[in-house]
This record gives sequence, structure tokens and C-alpha cells, in this order.
Amino acid sequence: MNHDETRSGTGGGASFAPALLLQAWLSPAFPVGGFAYSHGLESAAEAGDIANAASLLQWLLDLVEHGSARSDMILIAAAWRAAGALDKPALRAVNELALALAPSRERHLETISQGNAFVLAASAAFPCGALKIYAALAANGAAYPVALGVAAAGHAVPLEDTCQAWGLAFVAALVSAAARLGVVGQTDGQKIIAALMRAVADCARLAARSTLEDLGGAAIRSDIASMRHETQYSRLFRS
Repeated sequence: MNHDETRSGTGGGASFAPALLLQAWLSPAFPVGGFAYSHGLESAAEAGDIANAASLLQWLLDLVEHGSARSDMILIAAAWRAAGALDKPALRAVNELALALAPSRERHLETISQGNAFVLAASAAFPCGALKIYAALAANGAAYPVALGVAAAGHAVPLEDTCQAWGLAFVAALVSAAARLGVVGQTDGQKIIAALMRAVADCARLAARSTLEDLGGAAIRSDIASMRHETQYSRLFRS
């Protein structure tokens, strides 16, 4: 699928280069508070499930190939298509499903807090019709990947590029969290990101061709870690 086949024509026009939009939206400077969440990584580190670069790499690879990163990209694709078609019922259903799929209270907090913040900031700085519609539909809570998919559709950002950028940002954020937890140093962290780029690209390519019927995951230890974190005594992160 080429970029022309994955463009939406519903929103903010071509005022900005797609790559620049993705860099802006997924930058650590974009005010969604991503630095406050570890996606259960903090609990896994305390339990010894993640203790070094090798175990962190495998943990993140599982999330990309079998876990939440993969599911997020599929949700992005569904949201992108629904927003592109201005299909309000489908867009509402995707958002509700994304929130329902959160396996723990903290993971629900993680997606809804960042999703709401993303919609607020993107609507102010990068407004488009799709975001305006979504903001009204998701008044009770916006799922973060769905919000990104809507913004990308509204600004005609190619779907596969959007999924790739999300996957890389997801991995980079968790590597950053692991570095703050003392699991890896900065150089090893960058090596892990580089090692995962092919898996991220492969997952993005498949997600761009997926439907909601392809949702499903098997990263059970990550889900359990997010649940255990809710009662962890000493914590740096909100999830």
C-alpha cells in the first residue's frame, strides 16, 4: 500500500508535512504527560522480570509483536478509517472498545489521561474537523491511540507512517522509563530501540491492513505487571 492509498481527505488539508506532524505529536514535548507512565514496567523491574538490556529487549519485543503496542496500532487504523469516513458510530465504537481493552485500572488511566490531553493540545495547536467531531464523541474519555488516529486522518497523514511513528514512540518511552529505573543505560537503551525498529515497521505494515477482527494479544506478564503496580509500595510512575 503506497502513501496515496493511505491518505485521508477529511480534514486539515496539507498545511504541514506528515512527518513533521508526527514528530510534533509524539515528541516528549507534546503535553500528554507520557513521562509519568511506565506501562507496568516499574512493577516488572521490581519483580526481577526485567533486569538488564536483554530482558528489556525481549519484553518490549513481545509488546510489539503480541501485546499492547500491536493492539494500539490496530486501533489507530480503525480510528483513522472511521474518522476519514466521518463515520461517527464507528468512531465512537472504536473509542469505547479501546477503553474497554485496558486490562487494569492504571492502564485505563494511562490511555485516557494521555488521550484527553492529546485531544486538548492537538485541537488547540493543530485543529481539524475530525478532531472536533471526536472531541464531542469522546467527552467521557479519549483513548490515546484512537486520538492519534483521528488527528492523523484529519490532517491526511498516511496510516502506515502513523502506526510506525506510534510504535517507535511507544518503544522509546518505555526505554526511557527503564533508564530512569536503572535497568539500562542510555547507550544500551538506544541499541534496544535500534534492534526493535524492524519489528515496529513490520507491525505497522500489518496494522495498516488490519481490522478490529485482528485484535488480540498474549503479553500476559505485562498485563499482570500493570495490575501489580497498583499496589506497589514505592513508585516513580503512575502506571
